[in-house]
Amino acid sequence: MDAGVPDSYLTGHVTSLPQRRRNTQPTVVPTSNGPTTGGVRHVCVGPPILDSMQQQQQPGVDAPIDRRAELSEFLRSRRARLKPEDVGLPRYGRHRRVPGLRREELAQLAGVSVAYYTRLEQGNGRNVSAEVLDAIAHALRLTGAEHAHLMHLAKPKQHKKKPSARQQQVRPALRQLLDVLEGVPAYVAGRRTEILAWNRMAAAVFGDWGELPPPERNWARLVFLFPAYRDLFVDWEAKAADIVSYLRMDAGCHPDDPKLSALIGELSVKSEAFRRLWAAHDVKEKRHGVKQLRHPFVGELTLSYETFKLPDDSEHSLITYHAEPGSPSAEALQLLASWGTDAFHAGAPAEQP
Repeated sequence: MDAGVPDSYLTGHVTSLPQRRRNTQPTVVPTSNGPTTGGVRHVCVGPPILDSMQQQQQPGVDAPIDRRAELSEFLRSRRARLKPEDVGLPRYGRHRRVPGLRREELAQLAGVSVAYYTRLEQGNGRNVSAEVLDAIAHALRLTGAEHAHLMHLAKPKQHKKKPSARQQQVRPALRQLLDVLEGVPAYVAGRRTEILAWNRMAAAVFGDWGELPPPERNWARLVFLFPAYRDLFVDWEAKAADIVSYLRMDAGCHPDDPKLSALIGELSVKSEAFRRLWAAHDVKEKRHGVKQLRHPFVGELTLSYETFKLPDDSEHSLITYHAEPGSPSAEALQLLASWGTDAFHAGAPAEQP
């Protein structure tokens, strides 16, 4: 074990590992059957996160996504968050019966008739032009992701096949890239927040997803249905809101996806927090930022993440995490890297002086 690790760390963490059977032996996953490549993968850091996950998950509720209702509720929610003074309009009356802007105020800002906007907010976007949608998006002060979501809802693209008809695949070369990113937690995420492939460092930081059945390798299910992930993310509420925003964006692009509908239905039934966040109609694209983790072995981690859209498949993304060089988080990642390479060292009791 590293000489630089204080005795208190070894006593409080490593010596307690043999109490769990799976922590004293490495998890060996042949990559011909597992989601990574490069021979045999040894991981032992995952169980503290994954031990508390209950496998008795009931099937989701397959409730179809009503695109017209989504369009109506989205526009109402964006209008409700704006005040007249936010957009340069005078505020008449001390008591307004509606939160945010009135329909006629929004129509005035967008340069359309009240009747025209009313039909759109009722979910009828069949004949609306892209120019009108741009004007409404500008009047509502929509973000880029929100603007794209509005376009998807009002003018949906026609899909020749349902999204669930084809299995999400990760190219062998991309799996190899994950394996050679030593010291960098990285994974590939697909539609519906599914986790498709990952490397050893990602397993060391987030838990070995290879121990879960494929349907459970999903960020939305992990965050909302497994309590251990509430402990892992310091700001769990922000992580949960991000996940819901990604699902909302996906639902706008693919409202006819039965697997996505089933996932949303399952989470709505099982998680009050998900229902609350889903009702907010927030949308977001995963890009870059900072996450603070409370790792069960190395403690606090501050990691920056970057999202890279794959050029040959816009629905798949490569997400990487890194720590500031020379920081305590960088040292912690190095320690986790050594455990991922030699699982026995992580599970063995500290040597007595």
